[in-house]
Amino acid sequence: MARTLAFDRAAAVRGARAVFWRDGYAEASLPALEEATGLSRSSIYNSFGSKRGLFDAAVQSYLDEVIRPRLRPLRQQTVAADAVLDYLDGLGEAFARFDGLPGCLLVNTAGTPLAEEAEVARIIAGYRAELRGAIANGILARGAHLAAADRECLTEAVTGLVVAAFALVRVDSELAIGTLRTARELVLSVR
Repeated sequence: MARTLAFDRAAAVRGARAVFWRDGYAEASLPALEEATGLSRSSIYNSFGSKRGLFDAAVQSYLDEVIRPRLRPLRQQTVAADAVLDYLDGLGEAFARFDGLPGCLLVNTAGTPLAEEAEVARIIAGYRAELRGAIANGILARGAHLAAADRECLTEAVTGLVVAAFALVRVDSELAIGTLRTARELVLSVR
């Protein structure tokens, strides 16, 4: 009779997510993942198939538990005019509160060899598209009177600044917060 796995999968994935987020995929050691998940190496492989399978579960957890809740106000049927400003302010507050924040798991991954894998590249591109779409909704709610080309340009600029802030926060939280302030000023320039 096969032994039944008895562990909290979501808690194990969150533990692994913290390791991958902090150390990156390549530098996340199996001993660190074992400690963070509370699982033995064999249990990690039995449950997730591989370190990569655990990483994929961590990425899904990151999207569902970290990214999408923050984007939710920008993805509603009716988006408040200040929703994009609230999003930028919330990120800035998080960056200030957690000095040394490891940035964004997916932005960090985009700069590694793992991003050369088609599936990982697809997930990163999907995340950027989701972020861009949410910001576009916020820009539209604030600047419906703008020409479509102007909204498009503003959306691209703000999205790029947010991605840059996620990359910068890992090394200089003040610079990352300043980048978000620049994005905020661009949004506020909409009259």
